[in-house]
Amino acid sequence: MKSMSATQEFDDMSEIIASDKKHVWHHLTQHSVFDSSDPMIIESGEGMRVTDINGKTFLDATSGGVWSVNVGYGRTEIADAVRDQLLKMCYFANSAGNVPAAEYAAALIDKMPGMSRVYFSNSGSEANEKAYKMVRQLAHINGNGEKYKIIYRDRDYHGTTIGALSSTGQAERREQYGPFVPGFSSFSHCCCYRCPFGKTYGECNIECAQDLERAILEEGPETVGSVVLEPITAGGGVIPPVPEYFPIIQEICKKYDVLLHIDEVVCGLGRTGTWFGYQNYDVKPDFVTMAKGVASGYAAISCTVTTEAVFEKFKAPASERMPYFRDISTFGGCTAGPTAGLKTLEILEREELLSNVKKMGTYLMEGLHHLKNRFPVIGDVRGKGLFAGIELVTDRESKTPAPESYAVQIAGACAKNGLLIGRTNRSFDLFNNTLCLSPALIATKGDIEEIVSIIERSFEATPLQN
Repeated sequence: MKSMSATQEFDDMSEIIASDKKHVWHHLTQHSVFDSSDPMIIESGEGMRVTDINGKTFLDATSGGVWSVNVGYGRTEIADAVRDQLLKMCYFANSAGNVPAAEYAAALIDKMPGMSRVYFSNSGSEANEKAYKMVRQLAHINGNGEKYKIIYRDRDYHGTTIGALSSTGQAERREQYGPFVPGFSSFSHCCCYRCPFGKTYGECNIECAQDLERAILEEGPETVGSVVLEPITAGGGVIPPVPEYFPIIQEICKKYDVLLHIDEVVCGLGRTGTWFGYQNYDVKPDFVTMAKGVASGYAAISCTVTTEAVFEKFKAPASERMPYFRDISTFGGCTAGPTAGLKTLEILEREELLSNVKKMGTYLMEGLHHLKNRFPVIGDVRGKGLFAGIELVTDRESKTPAPESYAVQIAGACAKNGLLIGRTNRSFDLFNNTLCLSPALIATKGDIEEIVSIIERSFEATPLQN
């Protein structure tokens, strides 16, 4: 390939592919596969569909691969609003304010009764790190620094930094990245299909939630500052809790003066049919973190949202040097994120997409249960709204998980047939066996039918080899 200046363009698609293979380090990818194949390079998108560099079009049931493009591709009004704002004022450190940040914060808080303050940064991992720092600083502001520990839930994922991985309950995600940050510990997951206590819902005491008290007591209540949970476990297998779950969690947190942190990076901004996943349950968090769908992938933005009670703890006379939140996120001062966030909110409201999520989510689950009735390899179907998981097993009675390689085969068969789906990916020792669906919130009945039909054909063409 000839050398190029910064202003030159590639002559053909083969040069782009060659450059990608030579220079780009892809996420979550073993690059040895590119010794004999080419990477997928997405060139364009419109609505629910994306087209790769070779001209093949796919129905995207992943909202950009990682649950982000909530209002679909090709939204001119978002792109235009971001362009106009960047020309007017692109960036200034968020120690000063800017107009779209102030406007977006007000619009966001309007959807979150009980919450009042928005701290801007640029990724979900960073948003969670901010909350962890707040908890640890509060341990010093409120006392002697002892109440700094953070408890997380098994199978939940909270980000890619070392601190966020320290709070992640997925063994293979963490493998080879330790040692981890001290002060993090876990309690049990809430997957009824694989109850860690061997119980059956309806005949249990919601032991999965009660286990938080065990974890707090083991650490010492005087040392535990917060608990962090996804409202619905996402990459850990799409696991919604039972209705009784979060009220029990809330009660335990209040009993031991533990702050409750809900990680809405995946579920936030409509994915489950409510503005936030936690709003499906009777719970009032102290922290809510979000990213991904906040701006539907049109700009980088994340938010750490707190109650006024949390915020007030950091206010002190200016003569005191240490109590305020001494933190900065460089691109938390970029105006593109809140501008795109505002337009995303407008679209969600104008097009009544939360209502659409509820309707299409019900239709999706009906279709997936049809598949379960047809294919014994499907052990469980679960989810909420346009967020669903299909857990694969080799035997329904024993619930023996299907190997990760089979989930890879099904996802590959779907892609061959023009559908992009997700899956648990190198996260657990055994349970990388769940196919994940998260189509954009604009999905129509026709889109859902096509998704289910292609998955059905893919199972037909790819039987599990015992």
